Amino acid sequence: MNTKKNSAITICLVAILTLSPAFSFAQAATTFSGEAVALRASAVGISLALADTGALPSSGGSLSTSLASLNVLGLASADALKSTTSGSGTSSQSQSAVADLSLLGSLVAAEVVKSNSSATCSSGQATVTGNAEVVGLVAAGQSVLVSNPNLAISLPGGISLIVNEQTISPSGNTGSITVNALHVKGPSIDIVVASAQSGITCS
Repeated sequence: MNTKKNSAITICLVAILTLSPAFSFAQAATTFSGEAVALRASAVGISLALADTGALPSSGGSLSTSLASLNVLGLASADALKSTTSGSGTSSQSQSAVADLSLLGSLVAAEVVKSNSSATCSSGQATVTGNAEVVGLVAAGQSVLVSNPNLAISLPGGISLIVNEQTISPSGNTGSITVNALHVKGPSIDIVVASAQSGITCS
């Protein structure tokens, strides 16, 4: 008799928990982050962020922007600047690209500069990937072959160049990656070319 009574109580409790709004447990939705910028620069008296998608909403969606060309005398010139970022389902991705790049009076130049990044959920865990593609890269008159991430090159005037700069922060169900195809730093100078950030928090 006691067994039947306990079973009945259990069934009633299950029904109450299932049907009562106060006890409903909504599953957390997957959230996204992303931003792509073709060229970001700061120097003495100058601050630029060109072909910048802006931040992707946490709910996802798609953002894109482009610019035919830029020419900031002595600092940077480039053509065909384009950036996109998007997030939906179980992944987010960002891409950015420029062509015919020249920085600091051709101290750094390249024919094509691209970056891409992605963050994906699989079985509730986040994974991130990304890479940069730089064609015809020349730094201080020397050709540079791009291979592993975070290649650092010292240039005249206390300037440094990082090629395929990657910052990754995976942690369980959350992951983020930023790929900067080129990052030039020096006294009062900071220039990032083709930056792509993607992040995700899995439900």
